[in-house]
Amino acid sequence: MDRTRRILHIDMDAFFASIEQRDQPLYRDRPLVVGGDPSQRGVVAAASYEARPYGIHSALSMRQAVQRCPELVVVRPRFPIYRAVSQQIQAIFRDVTPLVEPLALDEAYLDVSAIAPNLNAAKAIAQTIKQRIAEQTQLAASAGVSVNKFLAKLASKRHKPNGLCVIAPEAVPDLVAGLPIEAFPGIGPATTAKLHRLGIRTGAELRDRSEAELVGRFGKQGQRYYQLARGEDQRRVNPERIRKSVGAETTFAKDLTDLEAMGAALMPLAEQVERRLRACDRVGRTLTLKVKYGNFQQITRCCTRAQGWRSAGAMGEQGRRLLVEHVEPRVGVRLLGLSISNLFALEVEVKRAASSSSSSRYVQLSLSLD
Repeated sequence: MDRTRRILHIDMDAFFASIEQRDQPLYRDRPLVVGGDPSQRGVVAAASYEARPYGIHSALSMRQAVQRCPELVVVRPRFPIYRAVSQQIQAIFRDVTPLVEPLALDEAYLDVSAIAPNLNAAKAIAQTIKQRIAEQTQLAASAGVSVNKFLAKLASKRHKPNGLCVIAPEAVPDLVAGLPIEAFPGIGPATTAKLHRLGIRTGAELRDRSEAELVGRFGKQGQRYYQLARGEDQRRVNPERIRKSVGAETTFAKDLTDLEAMGAALMPLAEQVERRLRACDRVGRTLTLKVKYGNFQQITRCCTRAQGWRSAGAMGEQGRRLLVEHVEPRVGVRLLGLSISNLFALEVEVKRAASSSSSSRYVQLSLSLD
């Protein structure tokens, strides 16, 4: 483990929901969610901390959220506002260090190794950042401090909301040993189930397995699991990180054998993808449907169009077409996913279209995306 690095993970607390509560005094101290229309299969994008005791969380269907809490305040997202606040926060980060890697509108890694001789100094920097965010945006952030990305992100989640946690190298073995296997990054429901079948449920049990065994069972990812079980993470904070694709997927508790049910399940995924595309101001030309059957056979089917994809409605509709054309429902489907790749910046494409033709082409492009 490299003990010379000082990595921060800053994570805004219930970002979208907190902005709505900040801007609307009537919403404060009330259970609130930001998301889609409950009558249109909308999903929760963010839930305030007052809503969480009801079992409400992001990606939950809005209909279920309202059922769990009848007095729930439902607010439609205001992404231009969220992006503007995110830019304020990013400016604070970059005033501290140029080594900032945004992960989304509401979180980022910072490498402060050059200005923090030890973890105590890094903790002081994190506290200053939290104070500046609170003063400039009236919002709370949680911060994690450690010697690599994995541990810093783990730390930021330990004392939410408005927390600050440091994970020192000497605390890593016991901390990682006690983690449930699904808490490790990159281990989703399918891999968790496979690890459970192997008798691996905690970090300690993962650490007991050899690197050769894990690589043999999981390929290249097995090497990463071996390292994470020891608290190791060699990834650098990359300020030039370029997103190559945006996607969402879900694994069903019971295999689906009905195309109509599969089509309905695609809509929340399309809404998640749209939110993520808007969050990074991107559009993508290639839509990919991912299907994993109950026998673990997996297929992907793609569709590309020049003007790009960003609207949840258009992505969901095309996803349904691909389902009808390529999926055999009788086999049973355990997982569905939608992703968008071949990304480009919307404003760049709009300017190019406007300069190469007339204003009518500009309008046509905008309407086809939104």
